[in-house]
Order: sequence, then structure tokens, then C-alpha cells
Amino acid sequence: MIMSKVIFFLLIATILLAIDWYVFQAVRVVWEDSQAQARRLIYGIYWALSLLTISILAIYPYLPASATMLKARRFVMVWGFMFYFSKLFAILFIAIDDLLRLVQWVHVKLSTWLPRETPSTLPAEKATETLLPTTSETISRSAFLMQAGLVAAAVPLASMTFGIISGAHDYRIRRVRIALRNLPKAFDGIRIGQLSDIHAGSFFNRVAVQGGVEMLLKEKPDVVFFTGDLVNDSADEMRDYFSVFKRVTAPMGVYSVLGNHDYGDYRQWSSPQAKYQNLQTLKQIHAAMGWRLLMNEHIYLQTAGEKIAVIGVENWGAKGNFPKYGKLHRAYAGTEQAPVKLLLSHDPSHWDAQVRPHYPDIDLMLAGHTHGMQFGIEIGSFKWSPVQYFYQQWAGLYQQQHQYLYVNRGFGYIGFPGRIGILPEITIIELTRA
Repeated sequence: MIMSKVIFFLLIATILLAIDWYVFQAVRVVWEDSQAQARRLIYGIYWALSLLTISILAIYPYLPASATMLKARRFVMVWGFMFYFSKLFAILFIAIDDLLRLVQWVHVKLSTWLPRETPSTLPAEKATETLLPTTSETISRSAFLMQAGLVAAAVPLASMTFGIISGAHDYRIRRVRIALRNLPKAFDGIRIGQLSDIHAGSFFNRVAVQGGVEMLLKEKPDVVFFTGDLVNDSADEMRDYFSVFKRVTAPMGVYSVLGNHDYGDYRQWSSPQAKYQNLQTLKQIHAAMGWRLLMNEHIYLQTAGEKIAVIGVENWGAKGNFPKYGKLHRAYAGTEQAPVKLLLSHDPSHWDAQVRPHYPDIDLMLAGHTHGMQFGIEIGSFKWSPVQYFYQQWAGLYQQQHQYLYVNRGFGYIGFPGRIGILPEITIIELTRA
């Protein structure tokens, strides 16, 4: 087992060093005319970063799996990914240059092997066409491609770094107004605050997270809904953030559901009992924060003698291998006469798969889950993210006839500890009478 791990690491290290050496050719070309001292400094920094990255990747499997070290392990993997993913862009330009050199080399060889007319018998125009590019032109072209390659590598690396430093906690309040038929007059203008996908185990800046919670509280919503994924895997991730999110309160209450990560399905547990106990602890955390966790059940919001139903289901995903713990039929039962029904369901694919076909009287579903992939473009009403090729509804408001779905972009992050273009969201939804 140990020997196989060593062989696997040596194979990976060899591949990474080959990438480093190939990209180093561009570094060498770009700085070949610099002073010797500057070249040594640049080359030294390049190889120091490369060898340091490979070294920390080597010790990654042996880092303790404690809650504290999990964050360190995550950053080790993220840095390794960023460092080598960026270099792939440089490789593209270097490969183009090498291909052009190969074509030129083949052209020269063919010119020496094939019989040629003497220059005196060639027309002037044809003789000009057979001339090869001069050496200076070739160097200029190579230098341009090498410089372009290094710039191409720097752009994604800089973007991802900025996404961690700035984008991870650049919370944005998104305001939505939805007109519902049959909304009781007493609820006209009710303001709903929505949070989703907190992923407490990924946070690395407690002060910034507190700032996001403050933004929500300043909005003074009438009720707050949380649509799943409080943690990545383990309930103990909430240890440092329990007091932060306990502050989330509202006059009509805070109601929550579970997301796919809350069940601990993506972690190796010592026993089934340990996994079960983790879920029970997470439920207790919801209760201790004052959040009413809805487990395939419903409650009524009431004011001035009128009421609307809030239905909450466990995770139910129609895409991939996401779990289907939700039992909407059970949660829905008893709400048939409610004038308005609001559904909290973590995965937006639930809307098309079950809600719309079988429950046409559910007026509004609130979801999260996609994070907008934490990467994309949003300019005005235009939005794009690779996640849209997997989820038809992935961010913002959607409508089909009289039914609505709102997909929150997520408060936290997982995997990549940042966001590029798709920023963390706090949603304020105002319901009005149609």
C-alpha cells in the first residue's frame, strides 16, 4: 500500500515537473535579455514556487483530518489546482510556437531534399515566395507567443486569487418582488429574507461572515428562510460560527431545511452510528440557534387572522447522484386549503421534476444548491455560468404560468474558497398581491 502511494506520487510529481519545465522555456525566452542577477532571481522564484507546491502536495495525504487542519488541507489542494491549472494556458501558446517551429523545420528539410531550380531560372516573384523567415522574425514571433503564454497563465491565477481575497465575502443583497394570486391581504408586502448554502466548514474570515449576517439583519425581514447546506460534512464545523448565525432572527421566525451536504454523505465515518449522531447534532444546532428545521413537514405563518403555508422538505435532487430524502407528499398533506403555499427545497431540479407536474398550487419554491458554480458573468440582466449546462434553473427568479422558483446563489462556498463573477447572495423577497 505504501509502495503504491509512493509510486503514484512519483508519477504525479514527474508530470508536474514536466509541466514546470515546459513553461520554464517561456520564462527563459522572455527574460533572456535581462541582467544576469535579475534572471537568477526570476528563475529562482519560479522553481522555488514549483518545488514548494509539489512538496506541500506530497504531505497533503498525511495532514491530520481535524476540523482545523481540514481548512489547511483545502487550501493546499486549491493552491495546487490554481498553480498548475494556470500553467495549462501558457502551455497552449508554447505548444503553438513549437508547432510553428516544427513546420518550419520540416519545410527546411523538404527544401534540401527536393530538387530545386536554380535561382537564375526562377521568376523573381517565385524566388521571393520560397524565402524562409529571417532569424530575427522567428525570434520575435517566439518571444511574442512566450509573452502571451505567460500573460495567459497570469490572468486565471490572478482572477482566482482575487476571487478568494475579495469575491468570497463580497455579499450582495438581491431584491425581488413577486406578485402572487390569492395572497391574503394581511401578507401583502411581507418581506422574506433567504439564506442558502452557508457551508460553515469552508469559511476562513469570521469577521467578514459576521458582516454578511449584519447586512441581512439591517434589512429587517419579517421572516427568514434557510434553504440548506449549513455545513460541508460535519456538525462540528459550526463550532466557530454558531454564535454568528444564532443572531439571525425575524418577527415571524426563521425556518430551515437540509441540503445534500448536511447528511454527511461525502465523508468517511467510523461507523453508521457516528454518521447518524452527526446528523442529530446538526438538527440540535438548528434548534439551538432558534431555527425551525422542517423535515418533510409544514407550518403556517399567521397574522391578522390570516395564514399561508410554508412547506419544508429534506433534500431531493433530480440531477446526478444527489440524494432523494425529501417526501413532498408528506410535507404537503394538510395544506390543500391554504391560499398560498411556499416551498423550501434545497435543489432547484426538484421544481421541474416534482413540484410543477404534481403540485401546481405551490406558488413559490425557494432553493439554492448550485452556487452559480461560484464562477460566471453577470452584467445587468445577462448572466452566464457553466452550471447552466447542468441546471436549467441555477440563479435568480424563474416563472412558469402562476408558479415561481427563486434560486439563491449561496452565502458561502465549497471546494474553491472564493467566487469569480457570481458573488455570494442575501435575498430579500417582497410578496405582493397580484
